[in-house]
Amino acid sequence: MIRYALHCDRNHEFESWFQSSAAYDQQVKRKLVTCPICGSAKVDKAIMAPRIVGKKGRGPATPPPEPATTTAPDAAPSGPTSLMMAQERELRAKLKELRDHIMKNADNVGERFANEARAMHYGDKEHRPIYGEASPDEAKSLIDEGIDVSPLPTLPEDRN
Repeated sequence: MIRYALHCDRNHEFESWFQSSAAYDQQVKRKLVTCPICGSAKVDKAIMAPRIVGKKGRGPATPPPEPATTTAPDAAPSGPTSLMMAQERELRAKLKELRDHIMKNADNVGERFANEARAMHYGDKEHRPIYGEASPDEAKSLIDEGIDVSPLPTLPEDRN
């Protein structure tokens, strides 16, 4: 996963996570990346400092700088950044709820996902909710065949 600092043509700043830089490029090209404040699909990457990972991937070599605040210690943050943080937390909670619901109510077919989805689509097996693993090429083939598939949301905190 990669996190990009983004901005829209109206200078709203926000962050978003992508599977890879290629995934970001594809989503921008298809106008799937939009500003959460104004809805504009004219989005670009903002300049950002890379996060340097220490020896053997054990964490950052130097800790990232803390954001500066001008609010009183017990005052709630305000402004566009805090609004975005609240919206991002809410979105992540909803994505986690969706993923948990799917995992609770569908069968995990693992690496057999593409074959199972095809078998159900073509009537060889009874339809049922499933989830599992598919490579990007397998997922594209399923979509090209008219089989409805969607990735399960993966959140950064799930990787720990």
